[in-house]
This record gives sequence, structure tokens and C-alpha cells, in this order.
Amino acid sequence: MRILFLNKREVERLLDMREVMDVVEKAFKEKGLGLVEMPPKVYVSIREHNGDFRVMPAYLKGLNVAGVKIVSVYPDNPRSYQLPTVLALVELLDPKTGMPMAIMDGTSITTFRTGAAGGIAVKYLARRNSRVIAIIGAGVQGRGQLMAINEVLKGKISEVRVYDIKREASLKFKKEMEEKLGLNVIVAEEPEYAVRGADIIVTVTPARGPIVRNEWIEEGVHINAIGADAPGKEELDPMILRRAKIIVDDIEQAIHSGEVNVPIRKGIISERDIYAELSEILLGSKVGRISDEEITIFDSTGLALQDICTGWLVYRKALKAEVGTWLEV
Repeated sequence: MRILFLNKREVERLLDMREVMDVVEKAFKEKGLGLVEMPPKVYVSIREHNGDFRVMPAYLKGLNVAGVKIVSVYPDNPRSYQLPTVLALVELLDPKTGMPMAIMDGTSITTFRTGAAGGIAVKYLARRNSRVIAIIGAGVQGRGQLMAINEVLKGKISEVRVYDIKREASLKFKKEMEEKLGLNVIVAEEPEYAVRGADIIVTVTPARGPIVRNEWIEEGVHINAIGADAPGKEELDPMILRRAKIIVDDIEQAIHSGEVNVPIRKGIISERDIYAELSEILLGSKVGRISDEEITIFDSTGLALQDICTGWLVYRKALKAEVGTWLEV
């Protein structure tokens, strides 16, 4: 038995945001059609080291792909060990036999598939005349979100404002994104300066308390709430959620660990305040934005279906390009 191994550098060479957005959108539609087997994430907390790891399996019947991702989230890694906050591996399986087909670095896949979901949400939920983007959190995920949003709003973005608790991270983000995407990126000294007047706001932090305040949010804004992906995490003032149309990637997972998890637990909002899953919007069974005054929020926790469909995209491209190393098992 042979397994194809792809390292981080090889995976990054094969990833293209537009292609990832296409396959992730198809995967979400499969979810809406009931063609995905995907139990909730399994979390293992390692509190003494301020981290956790998650196991995320999925089978997409329509695309005929299966696999599992194991991902760890350790916020102290960059400062203490010069390692990324998020580290991951993806294993792909032959749905017919269960035979392992490939093992690949999943860290870049996580960035691209998370960005892709945010870009898809912007495509269906943001105002068509959106021009100003605010990014709260200047890490890898912030870069992925902006790359995807730029694909949706190509040539239309007039200004990107970035805020990070570490100013040097914002300056690095500015330099990299201006060079990579050719956008005008402004470093904000406070989150309020980034958020006020923005058309699209993206929050990508490990915060456990609101960073974005209700009084800063104007009518018509769209928010991608990305950072809350574990119980207790929260980036938005709960009063924003009470004003908004809330769309989640998966209701069960969002209630457990998404942006809505803390406000629901505190009784500020309830499960009934969640308007739809993203798949329902994509399939047209529920309407997305209905006016330029509506506030919309996409609460993204990250689903295994995103990882597996992206992993199979990388695998097929690797076979065609003859990239990777074959391992004998």
C-alpha cells in the first residue's frame, strides 16, 4: 500500500483561492442537500499549555471524497515556540475501500478553506457596493479572509483597514497584502478606527470577550465572525447579534463553539435567533440579504467538509503535477 505525502511547501504551491472557493461552495451545497456525513468536531483541551486539538472527519457523497483532519490551536505558539497558532494534518481515504490515499500538511489548507467560506459569505450576504474592509486580527487567517474577499470584490475594494493588538503584526500584514494583492491597506491604532464606516468587517482573533462594540456598527454592514471556534470564545458585542441576521456554517457546532455560543449560554439570544445555515442561502431555500440597511453576520466555526474537499483538490492536482513523496506502508 502506498500513500502520497505532501509537505507544507508542496501544498502551498498547489492551493489557489478561486479553486478552493469553488469546491467549498459545492461542498456546502452538498451539506444542504443532505449528502454529507459529518459528526461534530471532537475537542481535546490541554489547559496547562493553553491549547487544544480537534478531530474532524467527513464524507461527501456527491463528490465521493472522504477523510479526516486533526488540527491543534495553541495561541501561545508564535510567542513561545516560533510556531503557528494553528497546526494541522489531513488524511484522505478511498470512500470505496477505506484505504488511506494521502497525508498532507493541513495548516495552509485550513487558512484557504476558512478564507474561502468567508469569501462565499461575502458573495451572498454583503452589499454589492461594498468597498471598505476592516480586518480585526492581522494573522494568517486575516490574510486568508482578505484573499478570498478580494476574489469576490476584485477591483472594487478602495480601502482595507487592519487592527491587531500587536502593531508590528499590522505593519507586516500591510506590507504583505499590499504587495500580494495590490490593495491600499491602512493600519488602525484602535479597533474602532478600523470598524467605523466599514462595509465588511472580519474578526479573526482568539478573544474571549467582545472586541467590536455595538455602537460602532452601522446599518448595512456584513460581518464575518471567524475567531470564535471553541466554547467561551467571543469577538462581537452580543447586542450586535440582536440587531443582525445571523447565518452559521452549522447550527449544532455554532451553538457549541461559534460566535453565538456565549450569548446563547447567557440567554442574550437563543437558537431561534439563528436565521439560517450558509448552505440554505446557497441553495436558495432561504433568502440572504434583503436590503442595504440589513446587518448580516456569518458565524464560521470551520467544518470538516471544507478541509476534505480542499484536500482532495490538492491531491488531484498533486497527481497531475507529479508532486509529493510516495510512502510504502
